[in-house]
Amino acid sequence: MKVYSWNVNGLRAVAKKTFLPWIEYESPDVLFIQETKLQGETLPDELRNIEGYHSYFSYAEKKGYSGTAVYTKKKPDNIIYELGVSEFDTEGRLIQVDFGNTSMFNIYFPNGQMSEERLDFKLRYYDAALDRFEKLRKAGRNVLISGDFNTAHNEIDLKNAKANENYSGFLRIERDWLDKLVSSGYVDTFRALYPDKVQYSWWSYRFNARKNNTGWRIDYHFVNKEFFPKVRDSYIMNDVHGSDHCPVVIDLDI
Repeated sequence: MKVYSWNVNGLRAVAKKTFLPWIEYESPDVLFIQETKLQGETLPDELRNIEGYHSYFSYAEKKGYSGTAVYTKKKPDNIIYELGVSEFDTEGRLIQVDFGNTSMFNIYFPNGQMSEERLDFKLRYYDAALDRFEKLRKAGRNVLISGDFNTAHNEIDLKNAKANENYSGFLRIERDWLDKLVSSGYVDTFRALYPDKVQYSWWSYRFNARKNNTGWRIDYHFVNKEFFPKVRDSYIMNDVHGSDHCPVVIDLDI
């Protein structure tokens, strides 16, 4: 099963480019989309009904903001749209789909750059999400956590580490949570398979960042360590354009 994750920075915008032909060509088994920036009444039929796929959408109350989507060839056994904490469930940031003994999370984690309040919101969201993962794992389920984490973990994961250490996205307190995720028994699949590979998944639209490859790796697929032996590959599709992010993929033996 190949699971793709992509922050498209506006689903309708990327659909005007090569999104639908790309899906037809790649034929993902599961596709997680973050930052759809739409509501139900603004979702075009061509994006709701892609041939061969079941689709599920979570919308933010605020128009043109956040939002997630899942396209899957196989109908999930269960679908959940909430983290279960009211303050976190108004921004359409999460869709959980269950297949057999595996719970897969498509999450658009908050950005902490706007204010101290939003940074606090982001960190509390992280902890609430980890609580959810751990409950499932302790119940004997495998967990896949995919999406835009909005944090680069280590210096290898962004171009200019020193210059960004005082900015949200590379703050020590944010990186500490990723350390906590790893120490809790979850594996960054790309980094585990390619420990020395320098590759990014997001570039600013400013300063020709993508052309110069001045990027950050902030899009991940994490799995619980018990599930990691089922990971065949985990990779980043730098050649796919249409957003300020590119897709990241995990190939699972399930």
